[in-house]
Amino acid sequence: MKARDHTDSMIAWWRNIGVDRVDLAVRRPGSGPHGVGAAWLWQHALPLVDLPQVLPWTRFENARKADIYARPARGSTWSVVFLDDLVPAAALDLTTRHPGLCVQTSPEGGCQLWLRSEQPLDEREGYHLQQHLVVLHSADPGSVSGEHLGRLAGYRNWKRLGPWVNVLAATLAGTPLPTLRTPNPQRPQPLSGNAGSCQQVQSARDASESGREWGWVLGALQAGLDPDVVYLRLLTRARSRRGADAERYARRTIERALLRFPRFTHPGGASD
Repeated sequence: MKARDHTDSMIAWWRNIGVDRVDLAVRRPGSGPHGVGAAWLWQHALPLVDLPQVLPWTRFENARKADIYARPARGSTWSVVFLDDLVPAAALDLTTRHPGLCVQTSPEGGCQLWLRSEQPLDEREGYHLQQHLVVLHSADPGSVSGEHLGRLAGYRNWKRLGPWVNVLAATLAGTPLPTLRTPNPQRPQPLSGNAGSCQQVQSARDASESGREWGWVLGALQAGLDPDVVYLRLLTRARSRRGADAERYARRTIERALLRFPRFTHPGGASD
């Protein structure tokens, strides 16, 4: 598929699940280190049918190293929920069971996933469903907000030095996700914003991959997920990045986290 085909596939999937307005964001590169000074340009509540008319402008910006993002427009209810940084196999598996759009943001990175829900969700309801799904599927807890932007497919990801953002799957079959009308107070809070316990806020200050994984581990254990399950998911997530050191890293991370949750035993029965 050509780059424009990936964009068209993403637009078509949103249209088919009932999204008719989107927020479009262009992030121009900053002049300082780590993108400091970046400028954000917005098109709010843009009718989806009008989006193709502004794509020449976004391609012009992307060619000059601006990153391109989109989401269903804020201020309305939509039958969709967003997850970030899933391993491709997990993301693609979910699209075989639920109507979903799987977008790979870089070859070495994870996937962004848009999943159809059985009922329209406002931002608060989407946020609580994200909390639930992040723990179950080892997604990025830092992207739990109910209104997070995702990358628009068919553009280069300049955060990762320019690989193309591609649609891996766009499915409409399967069962839409059940919604959570009564939030579970035991679910972990997000690592962004002002919510969450002090241990999560500490993790939020570390934007590295290890810091994000540490925050997810704490949230998963706090939510009551079995430590062995947490260990295996962390190991799967970290293996491509840490190679032969992945098992030691995952084991030590879980052991450190379990010190905060003394009701658990250590995972896997392994020791150094």
